[in-house]
Amino acid sequence: MPERVEIAAPAKVNLRLCILSREESGYHALESVFCALSLADTIVVTRGEPGTRLHVDGGIDTGPPEKNLAVRAAAAFHAALGEAAAIDLHLAKRIPSQAGLGGGSSDAAAVLRALNALQGDPLSRDVLLQIAIGLGADVPFFLCGSPLALAWGRGERLMALPPLPSRPVLVAKPAWAMPTPEAFGEIARLRGGIYKPVPVSIDAADLRDWDGIAALAVNDFEPAMKGHASRVRALADAMRSAGARIALLAGSGSCVFGVFDTEAALEAAAKAIAAPDLQLFRAETLGTMPEPVAS
Repeated sequence: MPERVEIAAPAKVNLRLCILSREESGYHALESVFCALSLADTIVVTRGEPGTRLHVDGGIDTGPPEKNLAVRAAAAFHAALGEAAAIDLHLAKRIPSQAGLGGGSSDAAAVLRALNALQGDPLSRDVLLQIAIGLGADVPFFLCGSPLALAWGRGERLMALPPLPSRPVLVAKPAWAMPTPEAFGEIARLRGGIYKPVPVSIDAADLRDWDGIAALAVNDFEPAMKGHASRVRALADAMRSAGARIALLAGSGSCVFGVFDTEAALEAAAKAIAAPDLQLFRAETLGTMPEPVAS
């Protein structure tokens, strides 16, 4: 078996994100179209001394190790395997945190895939998915095998979709962050009481090209940005004016992203929105998901 496995952990955006009914547990059911991006962290898992050690490069705060999703994924994997951990996790961090890009969730999924490869694939995909949903609603997407997928519920029900032709993507990260629990709390406050989602019928054909998905593009979190909703709208509007086919809040925030048909349109948008308090990331939508590389 290999001594070392390396894998890229891509960011994601939600091309459609609808917040449905709130369950008695307090969780909200979701409907989402996930799309993976070339912007990615890198995970390297190496056999080591007993225990799990996390090493982070990149200058991005990932929180205390015991709460880090990559470490929690490693613990859950070894619990399912029935063996004690003896690994080093090296995380090269490029995806900004608390930005709606799924960086922590992608890191967790990448660790699950890397550890499975390191151990000779002892756990089935179904078992890995079961572990994933216990870690977070976005984690199963990164295990589904496709860079494009339709998801329901808490993210545990997924339909992999054929990837669309690659398109350039501009991601704008403002100085403020939006923790996911805070965003959901604001949604609950704004809606109050019982909320009944509007019935919607989605044709499979609507998910086969960029025109169809652009017609369905929406993010229900946008009104919940607590004093930042007007800035989110302004960024999205500026991207659309520059030619973005889709421009939305990313996940539960705080990033705003635009999907463009050409690099020239993306650069025009980048020039239009440039500001001292914005970080801009250029990426593209993925045609395949990264695979683990063992050595």
